[in-house]
Amino acid sequence: MKKNTFPTIAKIIFLIVLFATPICILAQEKPLPKAKTGQFWEHVQFGGGFGLALGNEYTDITIAPTAIYNFNDHFAFGTGLQYSNLKQKNYYSSNVYGGNLIGLYSPIEEIQFSVELEEVNVNNKYTDLGGNYKRSFWNTGLFVGGGYQEGGITIGARLNLLFDKNKDIYGSAFMPFVRVFF
Repeated sequence: MKKNTFPTIAKIIFLIVLFATPICILAQEKPLPKAKTGQFWEHVQFGGGFGLALGNEYTDITIAPTAIYNFNDHFAFGTGLQYSNLKQKNYYSSNVYGGNLIGLYSPIEEIQFSVELEEVNVNNKYTDLGGNYKRSFWNTGLFVGGGYQEGGITIGARLNLLFDKNKDIYGSAFMPFVRVFF
């Protein structure tokens, strides 16, 4: 039986409208200057994350490049990719890949708020359950977060509003983060 996805879609649309409306209203305060030829790349920043965890017969590698466009000193919007590979010898392996959209708002230089929509494909393989068991699925996350920023580094936390402990790839709806842009 197929689960009714309308309530989930309605929640996503409601949250996007809820967070996008103040951004649109505040963006009307001061008109943006018209871009000159070649000026586009002066507003683009690249960054993302890299993770590596090694242990006794355990490996976790994550690569997550991101690019954002700074509309002004307060608003930025961007996109990113994500790939993770996790292995526990003779027990479990997982490949996760996908992308995200991110909106950033900094009311003052030291504070950054974010809204992030993430869609990833998860491919898990369990080898310690009396044979090989595979499970593949798509996972959607809608994160709201905030943090302290200094230069191109932001340290903070985010909350997955679509978290479902029975389906989600993350162990908790609450996640700390370090975001770096150059």
